[in-house]
Amino acid sequence: MEPPPPPPAEGVRLRWDDLPDGVRRAVAARLGAPVVAAASQRGGFSPGVAARLRTAAGGRVFVKAVGPRPNPSSRALHRREARITAALPPGVPAPRLLWSFEREGWVVLGFEDVDGRNPAQPWRGDELDRVLAALAALTAALTPSPVGADVAGRVADSDLVAAGHWRRLRDDEDGVRHRLDPWSRRHLEALADLDAAAPEAVAGETLLHLDLRADNLLLTPDRVLVVDWPHARTGAPWLDALFLAPSVAMQGGPAPQDLFARVPAAAVAPPADVSAALAAVAGFFTRLALLPAPPGLPTLRAFQDAQGVVAREWLARRTGWH
Repeated sequence: MEPPPPPPAEGVRLRWDDLPDGVRRAVAARLGAPVVAAASQRGGFSPGVAARLRTAAGGRVFVKAVGPRPNPSSRALHRREARITAALPPGVPAPRLLWSFEREGWVVLGFEDVDGRNPAQPWRGDELDRVLAALAALTAALTPSPVGADVAGRVADSDLVAAGHWRRLRDDEDGVRHRLDPWSRRHLEALADLDAAAPEAVAGETLLHLDLRADNLLLTPDRVLVVDWPHARTGAPWLDALFLAPSVAMQGGPAPQDLFARVPAAAVAPPADVSAALAAVAGFFTRLALLPAPPGLPTLRAFQDAQGVVAREWLARRTGWH
């Protein structure tokens, strides 16, 4: 029997017409012409608007906007993404931020519109080759980080690492420990200990995207662009590949350990550091998948759960814990 298809990386988005009139008028003013066409984009989990716009004068822009409902915390992510993308140097393969503003409680970002598409699913070998080559070039271009620590911060201080997800599961802070898979329950104490080493293990000077997945990649005939940068922080140069690998595997690509071995930065990564970082990633997906869905993001937990299954299997293979 074939395994079920992975959950789609899609949330419940608002449409361009759902924006308040004043916000839409402000966007049109930025563009210098009325908006005559809006194509909503399905990928990603933001509860706001993500739309490719075309104006009466032929101009094009990609607009992201999120308001106070249904998930007010999403506005902080949009603000952070605006700061990060504004600070990226011109050579980084990411759509250029054209402008950003706030109006009527909405945070609005305008990017250059890229005529590209997400990688195919199941993953195709040639497209994965292109993505891994682009990731190696991106890592080189962002080491050392061109974005100041006051803007990006460190991976070690992020929720991915600093939250101690396995420890919180061990201590049953959320009351969800009884729903853990059998492997996690058997090794919970050791997982918490391994996770505790992650802050030191992920230290580094590379600016990392920290949310690489197929829906955050755009392929054009000659480029691979990385979109959605609100989680970017500085850390070890191999960490983006480690974070990417579980999603690729669950979407029909190679096993995570095989993908990771193909990344140049991984070849010199200390094995103990990789295991500690992988424990943090596995704990992040495992714990969050057991929590209630955030407001406005009803599909997120299933996607995190699927990544957690792959990350735990990879970690079991590395540690030999059965």
